[in-house]
Amino acid sequence: MPLILGLALYFVIWWTFLFAVLPFGVQSQLEAKDIVPGSDPGAPARPRLLLKALATSIVAALVWGAVDIWYVTYFLPGLGAQN
Repeated sequence: MPLILGLALYFVIWWTFLFAVLPFGVQSQLEAKDIVPGSDPGAPARPRLLLKALATSIVAALVWGAVDIWYVTYFLPGLGAQN
């Protein structure tokens, strides 16, 4: 897979998975009964963004790897399966 295509694909996969993972395990400040003065009660009490970004990076790399193998197998002549 060309470098630019690979990077663009990883970028799209990463952001898609990040938006899917963001709501997992979120508890609002109101639910946690720990409202920070001046903030919205619906704001997350502990967003755990670093953990979610790390999990997203790992899953996106696995999905990108599978797509790259599929691309090499079916779209690059001479390197993949012959039809």
